[in-house]
Amino acid sequence: MQGPAYVQTLRRLTLWTHHVLLPVFGREVTSSAPWCSRWWEHPEAVAQLHGLWLAWGHMTGPGSEVTGPAGWMRDYLDPVMNSLRSPTGPFAGCKPGGHRPKVPPKVDVVDPFMPSGPRPA
Repeated sequence: MQGPAYVQTLRRLTLWTHHVLLPVFGREVTSSAPWCSRWWEHPEAVAQLHGLWLAWGHMTGPGSEVTGPAGWMRDYLDPVMNSLRSPTGPFAGCKPGGHRPKVPPKVDVVDPFMPSGPRPA
């Protein structure tokens, strides 16, 4: 997803995160459970929250089973929030009011299985 579709989806995810997820399920920020106030600048967090949001819609929306919300909390909310808020998770190093961008691991060769020949610049 990219362009206007990505922007619109990210906006809807942001509204859900700021008006549903964090007010209800956001716990206090500590050094052992960090959160970044600029979470959208962490690609891993965006990917995990997007999956959490999609599961929320599926398990709590019209036609879902009455146990859907409980299943969502058990199967999706707790694992995602534990991963995001882990001291070694995507927000490690971020502090309240202090975003720290992450540097992805170095990769020596982008496509090591590309046939021999000229490589794109």
